[in-house]
Amino acid sequence: MKSILVSTKKTGTLESIAACLENGNQIDLAVSETATSQKLQEKVYNILFLDIDQLELAPTRKDALKLIRTIFARYWEYQPTLEIVVVCPRDRIREAVTVVKAGANDYITYPIDRDEIGMLVSTIYEERILHSELAHFRDRFWAEDAEADITTRSDVMQTVLNQIKSVAPTRSTILLTGETGTGKTRLAKLIHRHSGRKDGPFLSINCGAMPDTLIESELFGHEKGSFTGAIRLKLGKFEIARGGTLFLDEVGTISPAAQVKLLNVIQDGEFQRVGGENTIKTDIRLIAATNMNLSDLVKTGEFRKDLYYRLNVFPIAVPSLKDRSNDIPLLVDGIIQKINKVNNKTIKGIHASAMEILKHYDWPGNIRELENLLERAHILETSDTLTPDSFPREIISTASTTLRNPSKTASAETLMPDSPMTLADMRRQAADQAEYAYLQQLLARHQGKIALSAEEAGISTRQLNKLLHKHGIQKEGYKQKKSRSQPVHVVFE
Repeated sequence: MKSILVSTKKTGTLESIAACLENGNQIDLAVSETATSQKLQEKVYNILFLDIDQLELAPTRKDALKLIRTIFARYWEYQPTLEIVVVCPRDRIREAVTVVKAGANDYITYPIDRDEIGMLVSTIYEERILHSELAHFRDRFWAEDAEADITTRSDVMQTVLNQIKSVAPTRSTILLTGETGTGKTRLAKLIHRHSGRKDGPFLSINCGAMPDTLIESELFGHEKGSFTGAIRLKLGKFEIARGGTLFLDEVGTISPAAQVKLLNVIQDGEFQRVGGENTIKTDIRLIAATNMNLSDLVKTGEFRKDLYYRLNVFPIAVPSLKDRSNDIPLLVDGIIQKINKVNNKTIKGIHASAMEILKHYDWPGNIRELENLLERAHILETSDTLTPDSFPREIISTASTTLRNPSKTASAETLMPDSPMTLADMRRQAADQAEYAYLQQLLARHQGKIALSAEEAGISTRQLNKLLHKHGIQKEGYKQKKSRSQPVHVVFE
C-alpha cells in the first residue's frame, strides 16, 4: 500500500488523484504549506503531490529556487526518502521546471490524466526498489570486500572502517596516521576500490624511500636535459595517476621545496615538470599517510602549516596492533592461509601456547612484524601446526614477561578503557572475553576434539564450530602432536 500526501487548496485535485490510483492506497490532504510540514512530521509518506500555488514563488527565478530548496530541505529533514511531484497548470510549466531543478522528482499538469498519474507513480516505485537493491548489493560488496581485506573484531578498527566507508565515495583528501606496519597502504587501496575513481589507476609512492633530489621528479616528472642524467622526458606520478588515486606514504619526510610544489598542485590542480615551462593539469584523489606527528613538525618549522591543513581534510587514525589485540587470532589465521598458497607446505593452524605468546607480545612492528614472524615460523615448522619452537626466543621471552606481569597488558581492548563505554558495552566485552577464554580451555582439555568439547559445553557441534569461527580459534592448535616426541608447552610463572 502506497501512502500519499496531496498538498493543495483545491479539493478536486485530491479527488482526481485518488480516482487515478488503484484502491488500497492511503491518500491524505494538506491545505497549506504549514499543514504539509505538520503532516510530514506526524506520518510517513511515500509521495507528495504538491500544488504549485502552495509554494508562493518569489518574483525572480533565482529567489524562487532558493525559497523552494529551503522548503524542500525542511520536508526532507522530516522524511529523507520523500518523493515530490509538482502539480501545475499548463501555462506554468516553466515554473514547474524550476521546482524540479530545486529537487522535485517530476511534475504533472492540470487536467490530471489517469494514465500519466499511474505511470508516474509506478516509475517512482520501480526506481525506489532499484535504488534499494543497489544499496543492498553495495553494502554487501563493501562488507565482503572489507572482510576479505581487513580482518577485525575490534571496536577501534571497526570505527576506522566506518570512516572509510563514509569518505571513500567523496573527493576529499585523506590523511592516514599511525605507526609503521599498521596497514595504511592496504586501507588506501580499500578507499580507492570504493571510490568513484576505482576504474582509474592507483599509484603509490614511498616518499621516505626517495632521496630529496629525486622526489620532485617522481611526483611531477622532468623534461629531457633538465638535470644531469635526465636523458629523456619522464612523466611524474601526478600526471600518470590522472583520473585515479595517488597515495603518498611517509609524506612527512618530503623536502621543503617539494612541499611547496605539492601545496600548489593540491590548491590549483596544476604543476610543471622539473625543468619545464608548460603548465599541466591533473585530476587525482590524494591520500597521504605518515607515522610522524605532522602538527609537531609544523611547530618546529619542518612541515608547512598550509600544506598540513590541505592534507588533513579527513584524518583517519589507524590503531596499532597492540590496541586491537583481539584481532590477532583472526589475523594469524588469514596470514597462514596466504602463506600456504605461496609456500609448498600446508600449516593447518597454530598451537594454543604459541597463540598466547603472540597475543601478549607488544608488536612494535605491528601487522608487518606479525606477517614476517609467521612467514619465518611457517618455514621452520616441521609439523602441520605452528608451535613456540618456530618463533624467535626474544619473542617468547618478551611475551613471558608480559604474562608474568599482567598490569603491563593494559590496552584499548581491556575491560576498563580510557575511552567512554556504556555498562551494556562493558558487559558484552567481558562476556566475549570470558567466552573466548572458556573455549580455549575447553579445546585444550579435549585436545581439539569437537564432539567431546561440545558434549562438555552442553551444545551441539555445529554451535561450537560457529563459536570457534566467531573467535578465530583453530581446533588444530589444540590437537596432540605425533610428529614430536614431546609437545612443546611454554610455562609461565
